[in-house]
Amino acid sequence: MSRISDHLGIQNRHLTIGGVDTVLLAHEYGTPLYVIDEDRVRRNFRTFKGAFPDADIYYAAKANWNLAILRILASEGAGADVFSDGELYAALIAGIPPDRILFNGNSKTLSELKMAIDAEVRVSIDSLQELYALSNLSLESGKTVEIAFRVNPDVSPDTHPKIATGLATSKFGIGYTDVLEAYNEAKELPGVRPVGIHCHIGSQITDVSPFNEAVEKMMDIVEQITRLSIDLKFVDLGGGLGIPYQKEMETPSPRDLAGAILPTFNERSKNLGISPKLILEPGRYIVGDSSILLTGVNTTKRSAKNFVGVDAGLNLLIRPAMYDAYHEVVVANKADLDRAETYDIVGPICESGDIIAKDRKLPLIEPGDTLAVLDVGAYGFSMSSQYNGRCRCAEVLICDGRVDLIRRREDYGDMIAKQAMPARLL
Repeated sequence: MSRISDHLGIQNRHLTIGGVDTVLLAHEYGTPLYVIDEDRVRRNFRTFKGAFPDADIYYAAKANWNLAILRILASEGAGADVFSDGELYAALIAGIPPDRILFNGNSKTLSELKMAIDAEVRVSIDSLQELYALSNLSLESGKTVEIAFRVNPDVSPDTHPKIATGLATSKFGIGYTDVLEAYNEAKELPGVRPVGIHCHIGSQITDVSPFNEAVEKMMDIVEQITRLSIDLKFVDLGGGLGIPYQKEMETPSPRDLAGAILPTFNERSKNLGISPKLILEPGRYIVGDSSILLTGVNTTKRSAKNFVGVDAGLNLLIRPAMYDAYHEVVVANKADLDRAETYDIVGPICESGDIIAKDRKLPLIEPGDTLAVLDVGAYGFSMSSQYNGRCRCAEVLICDGRVDLIRRREDYGDMIAKQAMPARLL
């Protein structure tokens, strides 16, 4: 068997993942189909943890909050960064301890704040109004909630504008020149206890220098907070480390990231006489390359371009349409054949932007072939929808050659399950 990567190979002309034939998977479970390699998830987490042995790793649940994924990471000792009540619910039932969960978010509802209080998780506060609301709710419950403030550090990483979250104009966090006032305010409020500080500068970042800039700014703030006699238990620097979606891309490793962050963090902490826990929030790095999307070829058409119409579209993988994101494509049943034609791979959705891949040179494609879209584990299924009345697909998990169904394919009943017909229309 030849190798494409550590977990992807070619055997008998077919693409394999975790040693399992993807063409057989497509036949057994149908397409579209998400396929996740459990060993890859675990190895990625261990690689990241190995670069930061003294830090806590809080998985960014938004990347992929399937319960099986969360359970795998809970067993590896991960915490979770959650951004909604649904993500919090999933993290808790998957077994992630409440004291290792940070409830993040720029526009939390009162019911979400109440859920955080009841679950006894820490909350990352995004505004003074949210601080006051949480204080009032905590008083009503008779509990005290540990909090951090999310800081907007005004750091500009080289990434897509829609996933740059640390710019001064971003909707996230409190400006780094204003956040000290928030800590002063929180010191005097009942029901809340400031114990941490939090930032996140963006996603799919392929240069570690912005992380270095962010940690310098954050430690400047930590120094000022320390002067307020606030004992910081943790400094959360977020996530955002990029992965190589294209084979020729060079991206930093977790050890490169550690080299950019740890010297400053450790030295500044030592000089201040404090020892806060460092927290990091990787999502994409942990699950991004662990998964593929198998999609069946419905039709081919030659017009102004050479089109291949498949059964997965932006309803199941919106990243190419939303971010102009690049994903490698392999013809799963012809994985070792020479590339013969240049194609646009397009989905079945009624949108001109429903294009999975543009101008890809691939082996001759025919109806009935199976294509594999690579590196879809992050922000793939988690951003899916039922647009155009299309049912969401199944997900399977590969482990040591075993295949487990971890999400069944939706049917029409699932699609309309929560709808109700007014009696006057019956």
